[in-house]
This record gives sequence, C-alpha cells and structure tokens, in this order.
Amino acid sequence: MGNAVLHSIHVHPVKAFRAQSLREAEVEPWGLAGDRRWVLIDDGGKVVTQREQPRLALAAAGTLPGGGLRLSAGTVSPVDVAVPAPGPGAATTVDIFGDRVPAVLADAEAHAWCSAYLGTEVRLAHMDDPAVSRPMDARAGPAGGTVSFADGRPLLLTTLGSLDALNSAIAEGDHSGEGPVPMSRFRPNAVVAGTEAWAEDGWNRVAVGEVVFRVAGPCGRCVVTTTDQDTALRGKEPLRTLARRRRLAGKLVFGQNLVPESRGTLRLGDPVTVLG
Repeated sequence: MGNAVLHSIHVHPVKAFRAQSLREAEVEPWGLAGDRRWVLIDDGGKVVTQREQPRLALAAAGTLPGGGLRLSAGTVSPVDVAVPAPGPGAATTVDIFGDRVPAVLADAEAHAWCSAYLGTEVRLAHMDDPAVSRPMDARAGPAGGTVSFADGRPLLLTTLGSLDALNSAIAEGDHSGEGPVPMSRFRPNAVVAGTEAWAEDGWNRVAVGEVVFRVAGPCGRCVVTTTDQDTALRGKEPLRTLARRRRLAGKLVFGQNLVPESRGTLRLGDPVTVLG
C-alpha cells in the first residue's frame, strides 16, 4: 500500500448525468462538494436515473458561479440551457429509493429542457441543505450523518487493480466482445491506483491525503454498470462476470462505500493510507 495514490476524482452534479473529472474536490460530511445535489424526478416525485433512462449517460451538467448548472448533451440534445440555483420556494418531496427528501424545484426552462431530452415529463430538483435533508440509513454504521442524492453513502471508492482483475475475468469468459469495461461504468468519486486487486475488501478506515474515511461496506451493483457511458447502449457485462466472481450477501459488488470522518480537500496524487 505504500505506493497507493488517488488517481482520479469525479463528481456528478446531477444524479445519473455524466461525471465531471476534477483535479481536487472539497470533502463535506455528505460527500464531495457539488456531487449529486441535483436530481430528476417523475410526475410522482420518484427519482429518475439511468436504471430507467440510460440516455442520461449522454447528458452533462457543468457548474456555474452561484451554484447553478449548464445542461448540455452534445448534438443530440436541445440547445444548452443555464439553470440558476433555485431560491426559496417551489418546494417538493423527492422519493429516492424509499427515502422522502425535501428539495427545491428548478425553473420551468430546466424542466422543459430535461423533458424534451428524455421525451417524457420530468422535473429537476435541488437539495438545498444536505445537513438536514437526508439522514443516512442506520445500516451505514453509527447513527447520525446525512447523504446527498447518492444511492446511499456519501462517496464511492474504486481501484484500478480491481478493475484490471475484473476485466481479466471478463476476458476469460467473454464471448460477446463486450470487454474490457472502463471505470466510468461504476460512477465512482475516487479512483485509487497502486493497490493489489480487491485489497479494498479488507479496509475499515482509510486516509486519502488529509481526509479520513470510514469504509461502510462494498457497493452492490445494478444495471447501470452495463450501460456504455459514451453510447447509452446496454450489454451484459460486467454484471455477468460479477455474478460469477463477486457475489456477496446476495449482491454483485464492486467498489467500497465511504463515510467521511473529517473535512478537507482531495487532490490528485494524494497518498492513500489504510488505517485499519
């Protein structure tokens, strides 16, 4: 582990949209600053993700001064639109995997852009204050703490060593030509280089540069990992291989969920140290 370093950092300003790669990011108690603070919802308030709409992989959200967004999706989209951070008012409730979370709606132009892009009625909502909005599931560990619109834990860490091992396993049994799969399929926040394959399975606490995290357990993977993040087309990998090689407690797992124990800044090249 002496040579383990932070290889890349990623945030997803709108849940299910394309990732942004950063050179550094602030760690807040509920995740990386700016990560998954916006979400699409249907007319019943339920979160809309790549599970239902793989085409979201092609949509991008760039951050603007003041907390707003610029939505774009290349040549296949409506024209780009700037979305200001919503002020007080237009409150709604987001149903995210059974959690009911207060949020503030974006403006009508944002709803129209997202609806036109997907071809179905959706609205864009913003988590105004993660500190009080969404308590973490008690199964994440000690009571207390909140999370953004991430699936359930503040951050997701993956390693290049484990991806290499997974792709080797895909190649051994792959007759479809789908492999290798890139790391973008797993939508991590932090990617670590310099570890052996699956070393992260044994971590309980880890420091990345100046920030300490508790490891809250492996991440169960879903159909999103089979979605090519550059084309939005779906296949069978990596779930087919994870089902053979990485099944734990009924879940197909890749990567580890993290809960911050401190604030600070993550920077590319930060050393990664296992604390327990």
